[in-house]
Amino acid sequence: MAIVANEKTVPIIEVNHVSTCFGTAVVHRDVSLTIQRGEVFAIAGGNGCGKSTLMREIVGLLEPTSGSTKLFGMDSRLLGDGHPQEIHRRFGVMFQQGGLFSSLTLAENVAVPLKEHTKLRREMVHDIVALKIASVGLPADSAAKFPNELSGGMRRRAALARAIVMDPEVLFLDEPTAGLDPITAAGFDELVLQLKALLGLTVVMVTHDLDSLWRIADRVAVLGNGTVLGIGTMQELSRSDDPVIHEYFHGPRGRAAEAQQG
Repeated sequence: MAIVANEKTVPIIEVNHVSTCFGTAVVHRDVSLTIQRGEVFAIAGGNGCGKSTLMREIVGLLEPTSGSTKLFGMDSRLLGDGHPQEIHRRFGVMFQQGGLFSSLTLAENVAVPLKEHTKLRREMVHDIVALKIASVGLPADSAAKFPNELSGGMRRRAALARAIVMDPEVLFLDEPTAGLDPITAAGFDELVLQLKALLGLTVVMVTHDLDSLWRIADRVAVLGNGTVLGIGTMQELSRSDDPVIHEYFHGPRGRAAEAQQG
């Protein structure tokens, strides 16, 4: 397994000339970007622009048609081979809508990565799970509840607890605030910032939530028409002359989100 000798000298994530096709449908066309350690990097754009597909390629769940993605300096295509288990321990993923197992309690859901990737004693697993549940602001008695007994906001926090249970270096969030009311979404964003500072995380967030982008993103890549239309801070992108980016940021929702930050 080839791992870069000095990872601190290279971006934590590299996407190099990625093109993705499903049959005749072109999702990505020559997409390239880099993500640095310690930043909150957002991948944004309209529905169907390939945001979640790109994230799944970075973590090795999908293979691009051409080009490459690297995580910790390793080709992401190797992540599915089964042997680099130590790499899997270094990142956590929160999937769309939380992705919790409906037949497992909250605590059992959070414990899944520990049981898959470690040989810790049951008592140790119990203690770590309880700590992570508390760290995302959920009450202790929620541990015994099933996902259908939790509110939407609580399910997202439970999924976040599962994503950080291995103390990862990189946290991937796929549409973390989609469908949440504005107050719950704002609380989730604040929690992400708190955990980033506490755990020293790099956060990669796939979202079309403009409020979240303004609140917590250090840099944003806007996807559209199969390509990267622009990368920069929200302030920089809001001044872009690209017509798609301009419409994205200066439509009614974009103006409202920007005004809230002022």
